[in-house]
Amino acid sequence: MASSIVESLARLEALQKAQRERDEYKKLYTHLREENERLKRGLLGKKAEKLPQNDAQLSLAILGLMLGGGDEPAPPPGDEEPTRVIPEHTRKVPKRRGPSDDWPRVYIELIPPEVEREGLDAFDIIGQESRGVLERRPASCVLVEVVRKKFVRKADKQATETPVFIAEPLPLPIPKGMAGPGLLAETIVKRWCDHLPLHRQEGIFARDGLELARSTLSEWHMTLAALAAPLIQAMKTDAFQSPYLCTDATGVLVQAPERCKNGHFWVLVAPEKHVLFEFSQSHDSDATAKLLDGYRGYLVADAHIVYDHLYRGGQVIEVGCWAHCRRYFFKALASDPDRAKIALAYLSALFQIERTIANETRKKKEAMRDKKSRPIVRDFFAWCRTEQDLVLDDSPMDTAIGYAINQQKALERFLDDGRLPMTNNISERNLRKEAVGRKNWLFVGSEDGATANTTFISLIASCELHGIEPWRYLRDLFYLLPDWPKSRVLELAPAYFEQTLQQDEAKRRLDENPLRRALLAFAR
Repeated sequence: MASSIVESLARLEALQKAQRERDEYKKLYTHLREENERLKRGLLGKKAEKLPQNDAQLSLAILGLMLGGGDEPAPPPGDEEPTRVIPEHTRKVPKRRGPSDDWPRVYIELIPPEVEREGLDAFDIIGQESRGVLERRPASCVLVEVVRKKFVRKADKQATETPVFIAEPLPLPIPKGMAGPGLLAETIVKRWCDHLPLHRQEGIFARDGLELARSTLSEWHMTLAALAAPLIQAMKTDAFQSPYLCTDATGVLVQAPERCKNGHFWVLVAPEKHVLFEFSQSHDSDATAKLLDGYRGYLVADAHIVYDHLYRGGQVIEVGCWAHCRRYFFKALASDPDRAKIALAYLSALFQIERTIANETRKKKEAMRDKKSRPIVRDFFAWCRTEQDLVLDDSPMDTAIGYAINQQKALERFLDDGRLPMTNNISERNLRKEAVGRKNWLFVGSEDGATANTTFISLIASCELHGIEPWRYLRDLFYLLPDWPKSRVLELAPAYFEQTLQQDEAKRRLDENPLRRALLAFAR
């Protein structure tokens, strides 16, 4: 009798398991069919990881009930008021800036025909109306003719040896080159900020009347990359002093005789200091060992295996990315919407708390995270473990839950240190510079070309981090860099450049540069 009951219970449990698996397979089948129909129609879903408004409200209500709310939906943890969901069509309108004071200005006075006929003496001016009209004139280069006259003393004319006096050559970034700092900065900004390949720049300069071969532009950039190499190294050394670094990578093609080879761009972001890019042939542990050689501290990265060897000694401490974790649950939204919405509600509450404390001090962040975020994190991982045995193996939800559980320790690390970010989004945002450029230039011509690429994108991205206009920065950098003391080259990094420009030495060097002085006078 007892054995038959046990057998019946076993059959019932097996039947329930089979039913659960059937339901999971049905969800996957429906999901794949929908995906197939979208591909047939040539339509792609939204890339933004945002729930529709109704789903977001429902998920937060579910989370409130799970965390102990009553009949009324509870607000997400960290909020005193229910979350206000902003419609997707609502966007912040950027503040418009007026015309720059540095722009040339032309004044036009319009006189009525009656006044022109009768003369100004017959009228009194009782007021005026004025407006600005923005116009555009063709861009142009300026040829600066540098003359260095030779002198001898009149008293020494009869002497056997007559000393000849001539001024020192201009300190150009490319010695004996034809390009000045402003033109060089223009070509760099066009290439790596505006993503214009060299053949397009060649055509643009030709329309302006300057025949400039792309091979010449390439040689300029290679030479300037070597000039800026000590600055980039100094920025990396300074970045290693930061409490944490964020890193990520993306692939790139490198031109080769028969077929392109694979390479990789890496980004390192030091908080509020530097954005640095490097190139490697491979995406493996050797590449990350070289990238982070000598670094000690926290590393915010994805869960890729290439970083694992760095964490073994304990000198580099792994910090997980909640945005990566969230992405897996968004991928599971179509096949398992009920579970996905619950998981995303937990994560939405965490992100909401982070937004409210974004500008707080380290200690306040730690206190708020301990009070509000830690309970949500604890409940989220408890929910993951409960659902882990109920989802179908190798389904999107199984992958999402598995990722979260495997990364639990790294994901929880931000709770204990207020300096640490919750995501690695800053790395991904900066990698877009390479991704957008790659769509235009397709591949790099050589490893040296990749080094030039990473050098100047590092400087441009660091300028963006500190709100510095890149062309003006690069122009003044090339004025200063050739003669700047090598031991103090870090002062010319974007992180410290505005401060350096306030120093008497930097002001004097810029003011006394004949080429810069002549161009400023010409512009005025």
